[in-house]
Amino acid sequence: MNAKSLENRPLPAPPIASILGHAMKQLFQHAAITEGITVRVAVNFLPEQSQPEAGKWFWVYHIRIENDSDERMQLITRHWRITDSRGGVNLVDGEGVVGEMPVLAPGDSHDYVSGCPLGTPHGSMEGFYTFHRADGTPLEVRIPYFPLAAPATAD
Repeated sequence: MNAKSLENRPLPAPPIASILGHAMKQLFQHAAITEGITVRVAVNFLPEQSQPEAGKWFWVYHIRIENDSDERMQLITRHWRITDSRGGVNLVDGEGVVGEMPVLAPGDSHDYVSGCPLGTPHGSMEGFYTFHRADGTPLEVRIPYFPLAAPATAD
């Protein structure tokens, strides 16, 4: 083969898994993996839902839960620890997520969107989901820590 024929050869395409992995990291800034269950989080401040002059700030977060294990799982409960910049902590426990208790077969994912109000312009969220395996045994799946930060504004 001569140098001229090498110049015209197409470069091999990167593996699709590499492309998707890179895209997920850009879409979802935070992730945690527990025994093959990945929880990804993207968070955004919503100025149109916030009233800083009244001490109210609001964020929306998008969660994607991916079952990369070889077991069927059902999300049963959620536990959130929401902390504001004054150190105030609000613990939130409940069934399912946004009214659902999704069942995830191996390879399945579940997405939902929710929101969080705070009385300070900065804070954080983290927590865990409790899943039940097909045999009924529980699995606590970590939700990654993610900051809640309103952009600075000049008066």
